[in-house]
Amino acid sequence: METFGILLLCALLPAGGNFIGSVLADNVQTPKWIVGAALHGAAGVAIAVVGIDLMPRILPTTPTWVLAGTFVLGAAAALGMALLARRIGGGRAWMVCVAVAADLTSDGLMAGVGAAVSSGLGLLIAISQSVANIPGGFAATASLEHDGVSRRARLWVAVLLATPAVISCGLGFWLLRDASPAVQNAALMVVAGLLLVATIEDVVPEGDASPRLPRWVSTAAFAAGFVGLAVLSMYFR
Repeated sequence: METFGILLLCALLPAGGNFIGSVLADNVQTPKWIVGAALHGAAGVAIAVVGIDLMPRILPTTPTWVLAGTFVLGAAAALGMALLARRIGGGRAWMVCVAVAADLTSDGLMAGVGAAVSSGLGLLIAISQSVANIPGGFAATASLEHDGVSRRARLWVAVLLATPAVISCGLGFWLLRDASPAVQNAALMVVAGLLLVATIEDVVPEGDASPRLPRWVSTAAFAAGFVGLAVLSMYFR
């Protein structure tokens, strides 16, 4: 029962960040620079997950050729997701929601893979993705509102978007929980590649595109995200 509760939390945290973004879009006039600062904070969190938690687990027992190959797989997955999001986005509100659902699917899968190795690692990955998903929820809800979708329908969409995260998290966990350490480390390296490439190629540029975002704000947000995750990592170990 405890394992199920932790797994459910790992699945719901990324969707929770998306839901928070949706609520903000519906109820709060949020300055655009705050979204940029949040994205830089999310980047700091993601880098900390890779540098503090993933790599120390992977490096001692994983051959270099496995590191390189699985990192490339993660990078390719990040590229595929980005191309899919651009292809189906097209400025149409419901397609934006589909793109968000695809992103939540990958988030849940990463958290499930992490939870299969240790509950603390799964929670750290889920927390990092929950912060990064706030802008996505904001954008999806704002797009639906622009297309004239009712507030009640927008709320239901935000709630239902949790479904792909829950399913993919469970899938990642059940596939890897009884796997050998070598297979688990290879899967974690795929996650590391996906996180790093998505952060550097998508999250940071999107944050820099926010208007009137001073450099000191973005730097402080990045540092705060990194330090915050480092402190959480100490707690979960």
